[in-house]
Parts: sequence; C-alpha cells; structure tokens
Amino acid sequence: MQVIFKIWRQNQNTVPHFQSYQLEVDPGMTILDCLHQIKWEQDGSVAFRRNCRNTICGSCGMRINGRSALACKENVGSELTRLNQIAHQATALAVNPGASSQPVMTIAPLGNMPVIKDLVVDMKSFWNHLSAVDPYVSSAARHISEREFLQTPEARSQLDQTGNCILCGACYSECNAREVNPEFVGPHALAKAYRLVADSRDQQREQRLEAYNQKDQGVWACTRCFYCNSVCPMEVAPLDQISKIKQQILDRKDAQSSRWIRHRKVLIHLVKQGGWVDERRFGLQVVSNSFRDLRGLMSLGPLGLRMLVRGKFPLGFEPSQGTPVVRSLIEAVEALEDQPS
Repeated sequence: MQVIFKIWRQNQNTVPHFQSYQLEVDPGMTILDCLHQIKWEQDGSVAFRRNCRNTICGSCGMRINGRSALACKENVGSELTRLNQIAHQATALAVNPGASSQPVMTIAPLGNMPVIKDLVVDMKSFWNHLSAVDPYVSSAARHISEREFLQTPEARSQLDQTGNCILCGACYSECNAREVNPEFVGPHALAKAYRLVADSRDQQREQRLEAYNQKDQGVWACTRCFYCNSVCPMEVAPLDQISKIKQQILDRKDAQSSRWIRHRKVLIHLVKQGGWVDERRFGLQVVSNSFRDLRGLMSLGPLGLRMLVRGKFPLGFEPSQGTPVVRSLIEAVEALEDQPS
C-alpha cells in the first residue's frame, strides 16, 4: 500500500518543518523499518536514533501520529487502525469529516526535550532528573566484597514492574507537569525512585521518602494526567508507582506537614463524611489550615467575594445519598493498603 510519511525536519535552534515521503509499505512493517527505507533509499539526511530493533534499548522513542512510542514496536497496520478509529470519532462529532483518502503517518521528535536534528533530541534533562533521585541501591552489602545480598522471591517480585523500564523517554515526553515545571523530575525518575523504596536491600528508605516529598521536584508536582501510563511501552505504569510513593509519605506524615499532604488527607476525610467534597470546609481546612495560616486565609477572601457576587458561593452542603457506600469503598481500599505486601 502507498503511505505518506510526514517527518519533522529541524536543525538545532532553527524553525522546524515537515517533509513528506511516499512509500510502498506492508502493514506488518514497523515504523522503524519505514524510516530505514526512507533514509537508505530516498533521503540519507534524515536523522533518528535506533539500536536493538527489539523493544529492549529504548533508543527509537519518537512521537508517532501525536503519541510517544517506540518506532521498533509500532507497525503500519496497527497505526492505521488507530488512526481510522480516531477519524471515525471525528466524523461522528462532525470534526474535519473530509480527511484525505491516502494514509498519512506523522513522525515527530519526543517532547519536553530540545531537538538536536530531526527526530534526535537532547536528553540531558532526562538523565539529570533520573540522577536526581539517586537510582542506586544503598546498602552496606555493596561495600563488603565477596558477599551476596539475597532476597526472597516475594521481595524480588516487588521490583518486577519498575524493573521493566527501558528509559525510552516516552513518559517524559508526554508529561504535562514537566512541560510547565522544568524542575519536576518526571515520571521515569519517580518510577525508578519507587523501585528503590520497594527494594528490601536499600537502607535509605526514610531519607528517600523525605527527598521525594517535594512540591516542585517530587511526587506532589505530578498532575495525575495518566499520559505516562498510556504511552509506556513496557507497562511500567509510572503514575501507579508515583501513587505508591505518595501513600508511603502520607502514612508517615500528618496534615500539618505541608499543604499538599493536607490537601490529600482533608479530601479523603470530607468525601468519607459527605460522599463528595464540602468546598467551604475544604478551602478553610486546606488553604487556611483551619485558621492557623492567616496568609492562606486572606488569599481566600478575593475568591470568596467573587463567588458571592456571581452567586456561586455554596451557602449550604447536602451530603450525597450514597455516602455510606462511598465511605465503605474508601475504607475497603484503606484496609487493602494496610495489608503487608
């Protein structure tokens, strides 16, 4: 079949543009196969990274039709199926119903990193943020020669999911928290961080949790958008690992520790009480810390006045009819979390 590949072309610090290449392809060909064909047969100047071609090294991460993925894993047939599903949804919503009949593949570099050339990005920030979480086991056994540090199969199994990360950059590319906050270490780093928290050999768990309990760099900067989970080619589920770190921090801290910890604890408490959030109490308890934080209390004033003027300030609160069910669900989850893993 004939497919048009629109490839992002850019030299460092220049304005990018897309260049089109037409290929005769088989549905089973991977995107990386197609890029090789373009480079070897049509334009040798196209730049991209690749190595193993077997979903192991993570080198060929790029945005394929708007989604960060591995070029060696995605093939033409599956991508066309995905694009057709999107087109059908757009047609149903009357959005751009007159699409081109010839298939088009759009290939762009990973996001949140500057472009060096075409599909090759500078991953310095990616590696620096990984280094910031100190992703190495801290154990006295490392300093004792000729000694094994054994783990039970159960303890080792806690590391399986995070150990699958191949550092391809897909999650980092799609992270909107990283996009607005360059200090945020990113989902890849925090997934690796949880691996150390869960490792029975590591002797710095408490120090690590303190380091990860940061507003701008640590777990609380995550916006929980789920993009990292959706694009991870190895099913590491970085958001799930970030949530596990948060829970360990919450288990060790009270509501007076910080506003973001108070936010989480008050939210759960109010939902258990009323089935949903009483916004009046939520603002006072979180932002003003139940009138302990005068600056926080004063910051609520302008917002409260605007809401009153526009008739949007809730004067009362009516609990949900399903409050007992919601409470029982939350308590069931809390009981599961309290069980030893």
